[in-house]
Amino acid sequence: MNFLAHIYLSFDHPEITLGNFFADHIRGNKYKHLPLTIQKGILLHREIDTYTDTHPIPKKSSKRLHKNYGHYSRVIVDIFYDHFLAKNWKEYSNVPLKEYVQVFYHLLERNYELLPSKTQNMMPFMLADDWLYNYSNLKGISQVLVGMNRRTKNKSKMNLAIQDLEAHYSDFEKEFTAFFEELITFSRHKFNSLCEN
Repeated sequence: MNFLAHIYLSFDHPEITLGNFFADHIRGNKYKHLPLTIQKGILLHREIDTYTDTHPIPKKSSKRLHKNYGHYSRVIVDIFYDHFLAKNWKEYSNVPLKEYVQVFYHLLERNYELLPSKTQNMMPFMLADDWLYNYSNLKGISQVLVGMNRRTKNKSKMNLAIQDLEAHYSDFEKEFTAFFEELITFSRHKFNSLCEN
């Protein structure tokens, strides 16, 4: 899953949200210096990723893209799924998306010194372009895909995937909706077990 989903699946716990958000910028076990609850957020992120990578529904979404994008297709599906979470936000939260993401941005600013350097470097771009809110519209998703393609030095052609999203929009949305219900249940269970220890 991508940024917005990981934040949402931290169930409004600030430290777990931080760890769950920046876990991809932490290699191996190089997180032991961080506060214990942030460590739990990193572990939750990894559990969510493992569950997602082995689940048949995201695999089905990914297969639709594989011919054109190869191993990048899973990354693209993560971005598509964040679009559907943002677009259908009212189904999942009583807090308006604009307000929700502003609260998260403030959390990042207050804890800047705890963030990995990669996250610190990314943060100004994320805030300036309001990535999380703009996931809700196709223009925002297109910009994300263009940026990801640039980072792969144009090898991935991910910028073209917006066409695949538009061509198979209802299929991707149905798959996201079915999968995300299961992922919420899984993540809540993992969250509870981590918080108990």
